[in-house]
Amino acid sequence: MRLIGCGAAIAVAMLAVLSAGSAAQELRCSPFTPGKIAEPKPREAGWPVHRFDEINAAVKRQPYRVLFFGDSITEGFDKALWQSDMAPRGVLNAGVSGDRTEHLMWRLQHGNLDGPPPAGVALLIGTNDLGHGRSPSDAAQGIRADLLYLRQQLPQARILLLGLWPRAASPGDRLRRGTVAVNQLIRRCGDGGTILYADIGDVLLDGEGGLSRALSPDLLHFSPAGYARLTPPLDSLIDKLLAGR
Repeated sequence: MRLIGCGAAIAVAMLAVLSAGSAAQELRCSPFTPGKIAEPKPREAGWPVHRFDEINAAVKRQPYRVLFFGDSITEGFDKALWQSDMAPRGVLNAGVSGDRTEHLMWRLQHGNLDGPPPAGVALLIGTNDLGHGRSPSDAAQGIRADLLYLRQQLPQARILLLGLWPRAASPGDRLRRGTVAVNQLIRRCGDGGTILYADIGDVLLDGEGGLSRALSPDLLHFSPAGYARLTPPLDSLIDKLLAGR
């Protein structure tokens, strides 16, 4: 009887550990759409393939404290500012120009997470989903899928989920309204602990919500002056992400 009781106690304890681990990998936000999202998809030629290979090699070559995943807005971050602010914090630029959420998912599944586990991850993806004609709810669902995968694969890492940064000149533009709608959805995924949500895009806008070409020449990507505005709040967020780690 004592052996049976001991075995039962062990089984209960193991079940509790497994349940706790499963709960830790769940998200606070429910799915944003009942429909299917795009299947993970590789980029098949040109620069995106080169960047994918570069990131795979980088994560295996040395440990990074933070992996910063994104698209051209991340990849094209002002190099001088990255070297002065992000690199000393141990952040790897893991952006690939043109990526949508399904492209990032494919990268995550095929090597971009194969190095030593980072202490933190920053995620800024989804604007190209809107540009591809997807609805805000579909774009948000793609972001949620990437976030969930990161949560499952890196259960010990804290994740900085960044709201989409403004695009288009005025608040009334369709794509600008799309970024705002996406952000209103994905902010629900932040829990203030393992997943930190932050929308810092307002630093780019004037008092009327306008985005100038001085900060964003094509009203999507950013100039050095635009990145100079984004860097201080990003520094603070990365520091918060790494606090105590």
